[in-house]
Amino acid sequence: MNKRKDIIIIGGGAAGFFAAINIAEKNPNISVAILERGKEGLQKVKISGGGRCNVTHAEFIPSELVLNYPRGEKELLGPFHSFMTGDTIAWFEERGVELKIEEDGRMFPISNSSQTIIDCFLNEAKKHKVEVLYNHSVKSIITNDNNFSIETSHGVLECNKVVVATGSNPKIWKLLGGLGHTIVQPVPSLFTFDIRDNRIKDIPGVVAQNVEVKVIGTDLVSEGPLLITHVGMSAPAILKLSAFGAIELAKRNYNFKIEINFIRYDFKLCLEQLKNFKQDFAKKLIVNLAQFDLPKRLWKQLVLASSIGETERWADINKEQLYGLSKQLTEAVFHVTGKSTFKEEFVTAGGVDLKELNFKTYESKCVPHLFLVGEVINIDAVTGGFNFQNAWTGAYIASKSILSK
Repeated sequence: MNKRKDIIIIGGGAAGFFAAINIAEKNPNISVAILERGKEGLQKVKISGGGRCNVTHAEFIPSELVLNYPRGEKELLGPFHSFMTGDTIAWFEERGVELKIEEDGRMFPISNSSQTIIDCFLNEAKKHKVEVLYNHSVKSIITNDNNFSIETSHGVLECNKVVVATGSNPKIWKLLGGLGHTIVQPVPSLFTFDIRDNRIKDIPGVVAQNVEVKVIGTDLVSEGPLLITHVGMSAPAILKLSAFGAIELAKRNYNFKIEINFIRYDFKLCLEQLKNFKQDFAKKLIVNLAQFDLPKRLWKQLVLASSIGETERWADINKEQLYGLSKQLTEAVFHVTGKSTFKEEFVTAGGVDLKELNFKTYESKCVPHLFLVGEVINIDAVTGGFNFQNAWTGAYIASKSILSK
């Protein structure tokens, strides 16, 4: 192996391959190597979207797209004007990978297999003579007169420019800190809520389609579908809160209370509607007659939590019970006692401070010719393909900047 390369990409994940391919494709005379610490790369691509790879999201307006990034919203607006969702779709289509849009806006390869994306990267890397060095763990990064010496588990490599695309990697953050970067302490950013509560204990798998969730004592609020799981709650309404509230919830040691409005009515409007039901369905059993498009099992648990018995009819309930049911439907309080990682797609808030990066080039302001892309910097997103779009955009701009120097 030649111990000197023009460009070294540290990290054999999505952003690393994307940057390497774009550089090597545009200038075949530049030697590019990817250093991957494992025996195979692209593992996050492999598991993304339940093994289907959620490549990006069908949001084509930069000012709307940035709203999905709890950290990086302001910084990404310019980059998204340079390389956006449509550019991502075109990039893959030009290389034989067609994407499809699902109802919720997520985009996947039409094959429904992440292997399609992996094969695309590996084939393009081979085609453009990108050298992929597996089992090359990076031990140190030394700068010297605008050159870099990268010490790996298989010896030292020299290069002119470095792209760091390792994602959330504490060892690499430590090395970058040693080069003068400020590292924002990482905390989990995408997780489900652990909740022990009799109202949801026996109904895992139930989905409430349109709820509002607030973290009591904060300004944190989100809306969307909510899934009841064996250990608590998940789905977009919860995952958005976990992302936008990552730092605040970590401060609370993941012990806090949430208030859920299951039907998106205010308390008084709900109460009036319940009074109408009392008249309209007087002889019907309350537990059997789910309202507000709520799942039957969830409706039953909220009814029972309102001190309403299983055999009570609408005509039988009193004012206090109506108040109680309205409270459960619109202001139900649950105690969160911990968190669980969202599937295998572990995302963190934290990384290199965004003030230390030039977002026109993705070059470090601390170290010339050092470029940082993807989740190694303090940018993260809600679930839905947004973290990958951040990776594609940063990698593309960094590669373009490297080629122009």
